[in-house]
Amino acid sequence: MFKKILIANRGEIACRVIKTARKMGIKTVAVYSEADVDALHRHMADEAVAIGPAPAAQSYLVIEKIIAAARETGAEAIHPGYGFLSENAAFAEALLAAGITFIGPNLLAISAMGDKIESKKFANQAKVSTVPGYLGVISGDIEAVKIANEIGYPVMIKASAGGGGKGMRIAWKASEVAEGFATSTAEAKSSFGDDRVFIEKFVENPRHIEIQVLGDKHGNVIHLNERECSIQRRNQKVVEEAPSPFLDAATREAMGAQAVALAKAVNYDTAGTVEFIVDPAKNFYFLEMNTRLQVEHPVTEMITGIDLVEQMIRVAAGEKLALKQSDVKINGWSIESRVYAEDPFRNFLPSIGRLTRYRPPAEGTVGGATIRNDTGTYEGGEISIYYDPMIAKLITHAPTRAAAIAHMATALDDFYVDGIQHNITFLAAIMQHPRWRSGDLSTGFIAEEYPDGFKALVPEGRVRDVIAAVAAAIDHLHNGRRREISHQMSGLPVRFTAERVVNLGANSVPLRVSGGFPDATVIELLDDEGAPRQTLTLTSGWWPGQLVWRGLLNSEAIAVQVRPVPNGYDLAYAGVRAKAHVYTQREAELSALMPVKAAADTSKKLLCPMPGLIISIAVVEGQEVKAGESLCVVEAMKMQNVLKAERDATVKTVKAKPGDSLAVDAVIMEFA
Repeated sequence: MFKKILIANRGEIACRVIKTARKMGIKTVAVYSEADVDALHRHMADEAVAIGPAPAAQSYLVIEKIIAAARETGAEAIHPGYGFLSENAAFAEALLAAGITFIGPNLLAISAMGDKIESKKFANQAKVSTVPGYLGVISGDIEAVKIANEIGYPVMIKASAGGGGKGMRIAWKASEVAEGFATSTAEAKSSFGDDRVFIEKFVENPRHIEIQVLGDKHGNVIHLNERECSIQRRNQKVVEEAPSPFLDAATREAMGAQAVALAKAVNYDTAGTVEFIVDPAKNFYFLEMNTRLQVEHPVTEMITGIDLVEQMIRVAAGEKLALKQSDVKINGWSIESRVYAEDPFRNFLPSIGRLTRYRPPAEGTVGGATIRNDTGTYEGGEISIYYDPMIAKLITHAPTRAAAIAHMATALDDFYVDGIQHNITFLAAIMQHPRWRSGDLSTGFIAEEYPDGFKALVPEGRVRDVIAAVAAAIDHLHNGRRREISHQMSGLPVRFTAERVVNLGANSVPLRVSGGFPDATVIELLDDEGAPRQTLTLTSGWWPGQLVWRGLLNSEAIAVQVRPVPNGYDLAYAGVRAKAHVYTQREAELSALMPVKAAADTSKKLLCPMPGLIISIAVVEGQEVKAGESLCVVEAMKMQNVLKAERDATVKTVKAKPGDSLAVDAVIMEFA
């Protein structure tokens, strides 16, 4: 067994590998760029080596620097994580020449499967079912349109060396092919140093289901069942689960057998994933094989009890698999939510900055349900513009899918992040969505359920009542504390009216409050005539200053995030975030008379939706543009975003140029 390994990666996956290495008694070496000088993985490792400037192309993607760091520290093996050099055959070949063990697959497997064009050809030869498409090198957008017309729409334009949703576009008509080809090749070049793309038929209403495989260097290959990864946005997975709620035993066995057969054909000898798209009739088609550890590997670990990183290290050291196919079981259900630094209310555009608050839910197992949080950051850490915007992966495990979802919903309510924009509210809303809960999924779920983007949900029904009750309980506690301040003038005790009105913007909830710390707070929700319609008992040890209100609502454990605002509380629960103001009845009447400040008119300006780099400007001053016409391209976190005209207009002034780095809401151009 190795005594020391180097992790050629950063962020949560580097931290994840370090945890298993520690468990195995193996020393670790981290590498870090100038942007990651204070990163968590650097401080977790036993040693750390600086490898250059912030851009990945000058640090994490430079093979010579990684090998030099390994030689400098005496690392015997290198784990590549995912992304960066993890599927780079030249990297594996360089390690072989340097006498350093690659904790990954053999060169044949990387070459045959790591390149998506070659893997399709290989799968066809191996008689694995594949999606119709064109696998040759495409010279330009004109040829791309011709090929797409022949295949038939819709088509998927996909980077050959890609992964993580980068370099991928769906085109529904010819005009979208040319634009998609340009952005896909640019993203592929930026992210992977390889601008080749291919085109294939896009299967409508598909599920994305993948099989985890595990092989050793002695010819043994098994599969560890499937993961359902259909909840995606822009081909980037958002929520994953294992097992799939769609597969029956026969389909699972058939997919597993095909994945193992494909792996054996290339003598696969580590952890890898064979991805399939599955149509509504359970027909499945080979999509690609990822010759590395997947981002979503924790859900497989949770239902099988198998540490995939440990298996990769043991296999790389030459050990035989200690597992047989018959040893692999499905124990319960696991769900993973990817917590990203992105703004769901602004079309999920990336967000960067410092995490002024980062308080994930406590990890561990309580009552048969488990919470796990894989992260690469900490409170005070920074989300950089140079890398993937992932903050953490929140994982739950429980005996049933319904229990795992319920546990995830509460864990997301308990996950407190401030300082940057994030998607926790969106993830929490998905957990409440009836279609998600029923398991009726496809890769189009987010686009279909949120066609106009994710909008702030209005508090209604049970969620409205819970938020109002918690707001009233918090306000009641504050009132009591204010009356206990020392050195107040003596006199008759202050008596509070029991009737309150909780204002939630357009909604007002009348209620009656009694009890309170140290006893339970009793909230009577009132109807329009002032008669009780429901009684809620809230029991909590919450104290002012704590970021999350945790307690029992009647007998149900809940968590509500609390942020103070002037004269009220900003509360987040079950995917809904609302400002709550608790008034007496007279205060509520007066509040209704207050004028509302109108937002500034920005309708004649194109604002930069995120901190990013201007790649190109497609218009000039005085030009007339039509709704939907491309105006410019902004790049952030390795993704290119095309900004389009929302309506017909004339360009008055252009205030930015290619190469400019802009802050969020900076003016790019103005319209007449």
